[in-house]
Amino acid sequence: MTTTDEVIKVFCEIDDFKKMKKFFEEIFTPAEIKDVALRWRLMKMLHNGLSQRQIASTLGISLCKITRGSKILKARGAVTKKILESKAGGKNAVIPPTPT
Repeated sequence: MTTTDEVIKVFCEIDDFKKMKKFFEEIFTPAEIKDVALRWRLMKMLHNGLSQRQIASTLGISLCKITRGSKILKARGAVTKKILESKAGGKNAVIPPTPT
């Protein structure tokens, strides 16, 4: 198992909000957490139909970052899109495992 796979497995095993928040604070710097939160915010904005230029202006980020997010949401089988759709529907974002 790669180190990346091991870290992903650890994330999957944490099912408590407080523990996950504490783990984030222990393993990531405040700047890294801020970057992840910004990425999630731009993905939500794209999903809600805001233009890339509106997002760039609002968040003060480059169009390159936003274009990457847009491509992800357009990709067939994008997990991020499924999560955002389930959140919009008021459901818990539980995504079934992908067959390997």
